[in-house]
Amino acid sequence: MSKILVTGATGHLGASVTEFLLEKTDVSNISILVRDPAKADRFKERGVKVEVGDYEDTAALAKALTGIDKLYLVSGLDANRGTQHENVINTAKEAGVKHIIYTSFQHKTENGHPALSFIAEGHLYTEKVLKASGVTYTILQHGLYADVIPMFAGENLLQSKTIFLPAGEGKTAFATRENMAEAGALILLDETGKFDNQTIELAGSETVSWTDIAAAISSNVGETITYVSPSVADFTSALTNAGVPTEIVGMSAGFSQAINDGEFDAVNGKLEAILGCKLTTVEDYLAGIYMKA
Repeated sequence: MSKILVTGATGHLGASVTEFLLEKTDVSNISILVRDPAKADRFKERGVKVEVGDYEDTAALAKALTGIDKLYLVSGLDANRGTQHENVINTAKEAGVKHIIYTSFQHKTENGHPALSFIAEGHLYTEKVLKASGVTYTILQHGLYADVIPMFAGENLLQSKTIFLPAGEGKTAFATRENMAEAGALILLDETGKFDNQTIELAGSETVSWTDIAAAISSNVGETITYVSPSVADFTSALTNAGVPTEIVGMSAGFSQAINDGEFDAVNGKLEAILGCKLTTVEDYLAGIYMKA
């Protein structure tokens, strides 16, 4: 059985992948890379090998990657992540890693939607570096997680009763982070080679608009939740005046524009096929988040 290293294992995605691996393979096959070992205690206590380092620490990476067959590379959040990922890929190649699975993003065009340039650049650069590395790769182009819905809807939604986003009636094939994580674990554990040198777009099995989301939440809580789609300028002005940090305003506006333009509305059934079961629907996900008082 392959020896596996999961990076970012104290974050939401990396932790979920690690949990699924623990269900499906012996713990002796699993290592994780973390920046803060204190946050990895729950895995260390269960026998997971914990390596400490970050994407710029070549020596720590080389140590962590020695003896590893497959690397699950969770994309970083740093503005310089393209260069950081390149360092991980080069170090993995030198350490003899046979297969790198990278978490990229769903995009319809080669360069991604222009409103998402702030996330596209690092991902697209990493995809090119990985393909050129000579290491067997699997690029997982993740669609939007259903888990981001509460963030975009606003933490005070049940008080304001209004979703305020410039996403128009654009639809999104949301999938849960948990479904994405399980698919990643299954790909890591596959020994047939069917995912080798593949770029796989992973998204939900249905598309929903924010009008649909507002209706679903309304049904769950027994109150009317209204969806309002302002212009990008009015949205930016309103959030800026409310004291929301500039980077959060820009991110929200960018994703909303992309949603409005249908950037994330592709449904292809690949995630469902990998899992071999039905996906968690947006309706079911929302039912677990928004409930009657």
